[in-house]
Amino acid sequence: MKRAVCPGTFDPMTSGHLDIVERAAAIFDEVVVAVAVSADKGGGPLFTPEERVEMATAVTSHLPNVTVRQFDSLLVDLARQVEATVIVKGLRAVTDFEREFQMAQLNYRIDSAIETMFIVSIPDYMYLSSSAVKQIAGHGGSVEGLVPAHVNKRLVERLGTGR
Repeated sequence: MKRAVCPGTFDPMTSGHLDIVERAAAIFDEVVVAVAVSADKGGGPLFTPEERVEMATAVTSHLPNVTVRQFDSLLVDLARQVEATVIVKGLRAVTDFEREFQMAQLNYRIDSAIETMFIVSIPDYMYLSSSAVKQIAGHGGSVEGLVPAHVNKRLVERLGTGR
């Protein structure tokens, strides 16, 4: 059985994230969507880890071979724990590649039995990021279509944008 881990902060999960998870679910027997507790990105998370897990679980519920869990460890340690042999990462642009390539090499150094696989974003989502979604929604703009409907509802509740 081939099991993969698809990690991220998912604050919030975007339509681009969901597309990568769906495509990974078509390739692997099982996919673990791993929600990082600590957000390395500036500004801090808008949603708690538990809220991010809930949203990711809701928007992937149509995928029977996908589970969602949070983690606060090295990604390689999580992969070992869930017996995954592949880490799946989405790539939007060259800047993503440089950062993700470096991380893949470090993960390989820690455990060469765990491969990293990149799935390139479709053109519709190449520009999309959680940071951009939060900025648009935070200023009252509509993010409909940029995030799954459940996430959009949670953003409206959290930010009170009324959209």
